[in-house]
Amino acid sequence: MPRADIHRILPRAVTPGGRLEVAGSGFDVQPGRVPAVTLGGRAARVCRASSRALVIEVPADVPGGEQPLAIEGLEGSTPLVTVGHPVTTGVHQVDSPAFDAEGRLYATLSGQRGQDTPVSVFRIGADGVREPFVSGLGNATSLAFGPDGHLYVSSRFEGTVSRVGPDGVATRFAENLGVAFGLAFTAAGDLLVGDRSGTVHRVQPDGQHAPLASIPPSVAAFHLAVAPEGDVIVAAPTLNSSDALYRIAPDGTVSRWLDGFGRPQGLAFDAAGVLHVVDALSGDSGVYRIAADGSRMLEVSGVGLIGVAFDPTDGAMVVCSDDTIYRIG
Repeated sequence: MPRADIHRILPRAVTPGGRLEVAGSGFDVQPGRVPAVTLGGRAARVCRASSRALVIEVPADVPGGEQPLAIEGLEGSTPLVTVGHPVTTGVHQVDSPAFDAEGRLYATLSGQRGQDTPVSVFRIGADGVREPFVSGLGNATSLAFGPDGHLYVSSRFEGTVSRVGPDGVATRFAENLGVAFGLAFTAAGDLLVGDRSGTVHRVQPDGQHAPLASIPPSVAAFHLAVAPEGDVIVAAPTLNSSDALYRIAPDGTVSRWLDGFGRPQGLAFDAAGVLHVVDALSGDSGVYRIAADGSRMLEVSGVGLIGVAFDPTDGAMVVCSDDTIYRIG
């Protein structure tokens, strides 16, 4: 039997339930038999197999961190795979989490329509300790930090945005914003708010607002991010088999920018100004890195991923499902 070798492992990181594609040669695949595989010492299911490629499902109980990948018949050094480390669970995210300038992470407990949750927003310190930060907001939805250093929180079913002080006390900042879903600040300090019914609003620092642009409505959410050059990137998933990202210029001009996504969701730019997009379809989901030419590469694979954010203190990525946030690396 030829010696098994690994040539490439994609993507660079995973969360439990995600999938790894291992390209190589000499894998011992026979009719009715595939090589045994473990990740972090846990047995991993082989979803597809040939002598040159294995697709592996990440075990649900695999620990976070750099974990060894062992394949039956593979000799020599054991490759390491980055597995997302759970930061917190028991949250309810419907959009991306948010970091403050000190690297503290904020997560929502959004709840269902009209549900009165005991906590609206949690704060998680760099030491991993989670504490209630905001209470009393109905269906806390999207999060963004403004140039004033305050946290802004939308409530999708109330059509409002609240401003939160350092003490966690929330005050009403803007209202009558439709199904308020998706927040992002411009370089000029205006707050952009997505109304998934089909409008992106521009809210001035005094809370007054006007429509900036109209795009096709979404069945689920608007997700917003402001590019370094000032354009707004919008993900607006529909029931179509293929969706696009929209680009809105500062003057409100809308263009259908990138096609070919399944169900694009959370968006974030890293410190280098590179866009990352969560895409999900038919149970598979992942975070894609979008190059300047529009090409994309899968960076993280997982199940049920919704949002992505970057820690400003060290550049680390976090990704979230609806109930768990993972730190990558």
